Amino acid sequence: MPNKYFKLTARVSSSNPQAIRPVLENLITQGSVKEVKEEFQVEAGMEGESAKELNRFLLSSLRRVEKRTRLRAEWTSDDGITQRFFDYVLKSTSKRFLST
Repeated sequence: MPNKYFKLTARVSSSNPQAIRPVLENLITQGSVKEVKEEFQVEAGMEGESAKELNRFLLSSLRRVEKRTRLRAEWTSDDGITQRFFDYVLKSTSKRFLST
């Protein structure tokens, strides 16, 4: 299956934000990572097989450093399908309708 492009909007919180910050900044190469209060706001573009696989990769990488890390992510593909995740769990899928 060919890779697709996804736009990521996420909030990442952890019991040890200083430990996950360098990992998060290393993983997010096409976008921004901003610290707001005690969590990180991420806006980025990533390529991968699916939103589920990218979400799993991102959260697993962060949890290798700090187990108590939470990810609230919204992945939007080029075809307008948005998938929302809380940690590893898919919470909703929606499709953007284009007006004519």
